[in-house]
Amino acid sequence: MQVLTRRNVIGGSVVGMLAGGGVYFGLLRGPETLEPAKVFAVDGIAIRGTDPVAYFTAGQPVMGRVEFSHGWAGATWYFASADNRDAFRVEPGKYAPQYGGFCAWAVAAKGRLYSTQPKNWSIVGDKLYLNYSDKIQEIWESDRQGFITQGDARWPEIIGDMV
Repeated sequence: MQVLTRRNVIGGSVVGMLAGGGVYFGLLRGPETLEPAKVFAVDGIAIRGTDPVAYFTAGQPVMGRVEFSHGWAGATWYFASADNRDAFRVEPGKYAPQYGGFCAWAVAAKGRLYSTQPKNWSIVGDKLYLNYSDKIQEIWESDRQGFITQGDARWPEIIGDMV
């Protein structure tokens, strides 16, 4: 007869979680569990309210302002100025981040939609790419062109019928 101890209960729980990992880990909200969408948005605000044009004009992430907002691709985009908003209105494809603002590395390497942080970014070939974390940004930087090739191939499959 086995005595029920805290160690047995915890050990059994861990084994159960690992065996049914898809069920258990599927319940956790992580970057890989984002719903399919054309654009990464939190509460309807694209790319955490960061001005996408500022990455090109200021060379850094700049928070946008609600008074300079514009609706595009099912999300509300914020801009730091009316000029930036107007530039985006004219050419959204020039300024919008690739892969809808989802983590470029995750799209390329995993075929998944991860969230992004404004500080994890790069412009490659006049296109903006955002990433999930500092560590992922380091990995991305190690083979940007390879990841872009993979991401460009995977993105149409990921968004499927949403286009």
